[in-house]
Amino acid sequence: MTGSPAIVATDVARTYELDGVSVTALKAVSLTVEADDYLAIVGTSGSGKSTLMHLLGALDRPTSGTLLIGGRDVTTLDPGEMAKLRNETIGFVFQSFHLLARTTAQDNVALPLVYRGVPRRERRERAAAMLERVGLAHRAGHRPNQMTGGEQQRVAIARALVTGPSVLLADEPTGNLDSATGQAVLALLESLNSEGVAVVLVTHDKDVAARAHRQIRMRDGEIVPA
Repeated sequence: MTGSPAIVATDVARTYELDGVSVTALKAVSLTVEADDYLAIVGTSGSGKSTLMHLLGALDRPTSGTLLIGGRDVTTLDPGEMAKLRNETIGFVFQSFHLLARTTAQDNVALPLVYRGVPRRERRERAAAMLERVGLAHRAGHRPNQMTGGEQQRVAIARALVTGPSVLLADEPTGNLDSATGQAVLALLESLNSEGVAVVLVTHDKDVAARAHRQIRMRDGEIVPA
């Protein structure tokens, strides 16, 4: 372990109101993500793992409990501060890539820097550097429909990294990839983790989870023994 924890959740719960009925998606979960962690959150659909990921990524607030991201208590932040915290601290990688279809790889990667107000030339330079880091410098001018699924996922990882986040949250990052391509993407995540980026991987795939340094298993909104 190195440095202060990246994320600390203490007795965090999340309840939603649906048609006048309270539905508890997460029940008093406590979890620490260390600065050099590589953690897999495992569970079936409806287990609460996606809800937990949304909280860890400052996409949502807990109904109760304490959640510290980068040492900051998210319950004290207004929406603008939450957005700034996400942009500065968290990188997101999704199963469906979420790339802009008519935009080049370089401009897709540069997009988070637009929200920071980074000048265009610097955005493009940093995006190019990130594409080189994930082995796609030669694809900088290509659009998503000109790339394979594995290449699109690597572009998405470069986009997640371009802001220099301390935590990378990956939601089923190999779910739309064939097994060989998925293995290559996981190897890239492991390489990034070895360079000091904390990786939190949400998956239902036991083989994918087994590559993480540690696992937690979710069931019915709680962490249960693995």
